[in-house]
Amino acid sequence: MAQRNNNARIIGNIQSNANFFVTDSAIGAFGTPQYDYQKFGAETWLNLNYSNWGFDVNVRFDMFNTSNLLNPNGSFTGKGIGRWFIRKTIDKFDVSAGYIYDQIGSGIIFRAYEERSLLIDNALLGARVGYQINKNWKAKAFMGQVKRQFDLYGATVRGANIEGFIQPDSTKNFSLAPGFGVVGRTYDDETVDQIVKTISTYAPQDSTGAQYNTYAATLYNTLTVGPVNWYIEGALKTNDVINDPLALTVDGVRGKLSNRKGYTVYSSLSYAKKGLGITLELKRTKDFSFRNSPFVIGVQGAINFLPPMAKQNTYRLTARFSPNTQELGEQAIQLDVKYKINKKLSVGLNFSDITLIDGGGFLNLNGVTQLYREIAPEFTFKHKRKWQFIGGVQFLEYNIGLYQGKGDFVHAVTPFAEWLYKFSPRKSLRIEAQYLSTEEEFGSWANVLAEFGWAPHWLIYASDMYKVPHQDPNKYTEEKVKYDGLHYPSVGVVYSIKASRFSLAYVKQVEGINCAGGICRYEPTFHGVRIQFTSNF
Repeated sequence: MAQRNNNARIIGNIQSNANFFVTDSAIGAFGTPQYDYQKFGAETWLNLNYSNWGFDVNVRFDMFNTSNLLNPNGSFTGKGIGRWFIRKTIDKFDVSAGYIYDQIGSGIIFRAYEERSLLIDNALLGARVGYQINKNWKAKAFMGQVKRQFDLYGATVRGANIEGFIQPDSTKNFSLAPGFGVVGRTYDDETVDQIVKTISTYAPQDSTGAQYNTYAATLYNTLTVGPVNWYIEGALKTNDVINDPLALTVDGVRGKLSNRKGYTVYSSLSYAKKGLGITLELKRTKDFSFRNSPFVIGVQGAINFLPPMAKQNTYRLTARFSPNTQELGEQAIQLDVKYKINKKLSVGLNFSDITLIDGGGFLNLNGVTQLYREIAPEFTFKHKRKWQFIGGVQFLEYNIGLYQGKGDFVHAVTPFAEWLYKFSPRKSLRIEAQYLSTEEEFGSWANVLAEFGWAPHWLIYASDMYKVPHQDPNKYTEEKVKYDGLHYPSVGVVYSIKASRFSLAYVKQVEGINCAGGICRYEPTFHGVRIQFTSNF
């Protein structure tokens, strides 16, 4: 609830997570500080925003106690001001200073954002000035350094952007929304010295140049013609020192620093009318790693954001093998079709295909390096307002050797089903089930979940993920059969009152990929108790 004093307004929110770790050698829940001796990890964010006299003032307190959110295999403790900013609109100017979240276009050359579940917080500490040229055109410029937990990366970043909206007076069914942006990054002396020292250890044939400055530019536009919407963006990047884990040295060792130019082209074409929705996405990326340091990898240190090109699956087993965006070389296509046959029945189909450009010896299919392929048809049947059934199947090919560094390729078929029954407007029962059938990685899995909701306060759920034993375990390595016959049960309760939410859960979870907002990372096994509290005020 907002509190007012004359024109003053204060709003805020808090989120707090606590994890209690239970050592369990049978499922691999050991070998990290939390399991071996700390037994506990927690994170808290308290955010306050004050508005008055045309000013917006924000401050956020962050605290981490032996948390594994930054590094799933490590422990991080720290506390302090995680974010603050001051913003003021002056005539046609919009002025901000502090930790800024913003992006240019779809984020291909610049995106400062937060994703707490992966502890991504790459806010830009600096200044931003926006200018409203007229009602249809605006421009902005910014400069600063990217946040690194409670510190900053040494590189400096600056950029500018102009975008607008064009619609002829004679029609409302046609419009253009063009934009152009440019970003520059300058390495600090310490990073350049580290690059030079690393390159000096290479053989002459592997040596590469280094420079302080790299620039990226993007041109984008959204065309709308009636029910058709077409977005296209193309970006170029000047020479940049990047970490290429696939590059081969003259000695046959994989992985080295390289100095190369890069580009990305991304397009999305959609159509929606009379119960039919079609979206087609295309992307080609080459050497477009744009980071604050070539020695920072994974989810940390990125200046930009490359749009993901696979379905954001929500079921536990259909989401088990999710693809990371490949910054150094990726060609992808995704098609999503939904059609409502009548009031009761609708059908859908999602197709994704991702290949690696210049794969350097990874699994090669039909002359290209296959990374990921998914075909997922599904249907939804609604019986009045009483119950709903969703069913479908996922056909998957997944290059686990590249994405997770183990094995070669996963071929999986995963049928899934979900049934929702409403006893009354406030009481409902939801049941879901999936079966992942594969001979690769650890083999096949089954998962079931039951969830009872009693609005507006209660949600109770229980689930079990079961590792189906191999029919002939003697044919496989010990690594592949180590989880055979194990159960991964979870049970939890969620209580909500007004703008507050509290959840308590006992969780067993197998190792795998965790994704949020299209960004994925590998996480180890978890066994323990999780508590979460969120509130808006």
